[in-house]
Amino acid sequence: QVQLVESGGGLVQPGGSLRLSCAASAASGTIFSILTMGWYRQPPGKQREEVATISSGGNTEYVDSVKGRFTISRDNAKNTVYLQMNSLKAEDTAVYYCHAQIVATGGSTIGVYTSWGQGTQVTVSS
Repeated sequence: QVQLVESGGGLVQPGGSLRLSCAASAASGTIFSILTMGWYRQPPGKQREEVATISSGGNTEYVDSVKGRFTISRDNAKNTVYLQMNSLKAEDTAVYYCHAQIVATGGSTIGVYTSWGQGTQVTVSS
């Protein structure tokens, strides 16, 4: 089983920056690779939305509201995806979730799966 663990959330003032990290890990004996990875967020009382995605080839997409402020990147050697968030606004406040399309080729679970992290809280406030 492949699990995603986010970190880096917290409280920041408007105009500040945060960097979120999401690392994929698996039980011993599991062989896997990650295709498209992305970050989603869910503000209080609102639906979850896609924030940014990055393919295995490095192609990226962003929701219009974060273009020019957020940057998604990945380190394939570390099975980790990052979201650098600059010029943060109050409306960026949300629980941020990591998502990944995983291909498991070894271990007890073999196949193509989608996985979600547990979520990390980002609060932008004075």
